[in-house]
Amino acid sequence: MLNGKKIVLGITGSIAAYKACLIIRQLIKQGAEVQVVITPAGKEFITPVTLSALTRKPVISEFFAQRDGSWNSHVELGMWADAMLIVPATANTMGKMANGIADNMLITTYLSMKAPVFVAPAMDLDMYAHPAMQANIEKLRNAGDIIIEPKSGALASGLEGKGRMEEPEEIVKCLDLYFDGKYYANSPLWGKTVLITAGPTYEKIDPVRFIGNYSSGKMGFALAEECARRGAKVKLVTGPVSLKASERIERIDVESSEEMFDAAVAAFDDVDAAILCAAVADFKPADVADCKIKRGEKELTLQLKPTHDIAAELGRRKKRDQILVGFALETNNEEENAIDKLKRKKLDFIVMNSTRNKGTTFGCNDNMITIISGTAKKNFPKKPKTEVARDIIEELEIPLREQ
Repeated sequence: MLNGKKIVLGITGSIAAYKACLIIRQLIKQGAEVQVVITPAGKEFITPVTLSALTRKPVISEFFAQRDGSWNSHVELGMWADAMLIVPATANTMGKMANGIADNMLITTYLSMKAPVFVAPAMDLDMYAHPAMQANIEKLRNAGDIIIEPKSGALASGLEGKGRMEEPEEIVKCLDLYFDGKYYANSPLWGKTVLITAGPTYEKIDPVRFIGNYSSGKMGFALAEECARRGAKVKLVTGPVSLKASERIERIDVESSEEMFDAAVAAFDDVDAAILCAAVADFKPADVADCKIKRGEKELTLQLKPTHDIAAELGRRKKRDQILVGFALETNNEEENAIDKLKRKKLDFIVMNSTRNKGTTFGCNDNMITIISGTAKKNFPKKPKTEVARDIIEELEIPLREQ
């Protein structure tokens, strides 16, 4: 979706400035036209000659292009662009942006920009975490700027964190999402990582037979797409389904409840939220035959044993800043059973639906849900699952805004 788009790329004085070359190459490869505006400090880290060779345009740095009085118009740049991307964005530049200090060509261009502005911070963690820096970031968000933070959103071994600049391919994806019309401005999900489980599980009886259920995975996939539209990095752990997910979604295919348990537990530590939408088998055969079981004259008895409880295990592992959402598909005593599950498994809220609402569960395109938390209950009418996904994700955004 970047073909034909005009991008002003602002580069500031950071060691990460070299990564701007990778971003330029990806933007141009997708058909975008790129005009670089660089600060004087930025030129200490990367030369305008290199940038000009990549963009095939003169690099703009100063107000006056030559000594004959001709000048670069920041106003015209602001009207020309379809988007402005400031990468890397130093603490100094972001402070000037937030407070309207227009002492260089990049900031004046920013203040004149009519198009959306994307900002990829690059600084050490202490600087990023400082209250003054966080106040500036909040000012930029309130002004409508889109702050692109790293995938993890958390520390790794105490060394890497939000101050680290996001990877070039992820930054370009942000712009691609925006121009694809699949972006919700300033969603608290932007830059967050969400784990979603979807579909059924198959529990083998022998090499050709299994115990399963009718789940199509449609609800889980709709949730994954909705999270991605809001700028989240999505890890989708799915059982056997025929559905396809967008390229921007990281898909992990599994078959059994054991495989889904292992994949969900492995991913959970690094996510900001998890939505457990899969219809996971509660029981599996105690023994799996090595060969196909032949028909006999006598009845066949299967001994079943409980599977691992994914929701309970993630609830046990949940950190204070993680959000855990569960589903409860019930046939009777719906609300009572859902509230019991909510409490036992330490969920932040639970999405309840019922098989008694015809045309709303397995294999259907519609759903009819009730969202229950520790303090409230919200009933929703029957809707397409894509719209239901929007309701659920808007509920998920509430605690994220409060973090």
